[in-house]
Amino acid sequence: MNREALIEATRSQMPEKRWRHVQGVVDTAVELAERFGGDKDKAWLAALLHDYTKAWATDRMEKLIREEDLPKELLEHDKELWHAHVGAWVVRREHGIDDEEVLDAIRYHTSGRERMTLLDKIVCLADYIEPGRDFPGVNRIRELAQNNLEEALLAGFDGTIKLLVDQGKRIFPLTVLARNDLLLTIIKNKG
Repeated sequence: MNREALIEATRSQMPEKRWRHVQGVVDTAVELAERFGGDKDKAWLAALLHDYTKAWATDRMEKLIREEDLPKELLEHDKELWHAHVGAWVVRREHGIDDEEVLDAIRYHTSGRERMTLLDKIVCLADYIEPGRDFPGVNRIRELAQNNLEEALLAGFDGTIKLLVDQGKRIFPLTVLARNDLLLTIIKNKG
């Protein structure tokens, strides 16, 4: 599928506000890839597709999680996590995207994971800091992203975890593992 057709297919899945967010993530991911030596084409593709199923009804996503080879533990956690795994599954099936690095960047853009790849980090961070985002601490994360991908992403995960704790919500285990792994990487790089 060519880029224009993929753009239109993605855009058709979501309302205009979500599409503007996706465009911001695409631009930010490409910029981060340039800054930190990532693959700009893969960053573009994963960022374009990262929220492919975000606007889908939760019952539609739940059905796919239950019926397909998707982690059932997602159903025990916040529905905001579901679209990442469902989206990776759908874009593989509907659009023939078979690059595992791209699919993983889509799959883990909300939760993170241990040993995140450069592409995982770029897409996840781009989702945090795209220009349309406005939440407490986002400017600090953007400042950190000027020089250090891991420190910026750690600040993002810290903010997410704090928010979930403050709201009395469960924390997806991969997010804790991702956060701790990033912290160890930062400590190792400084030592």
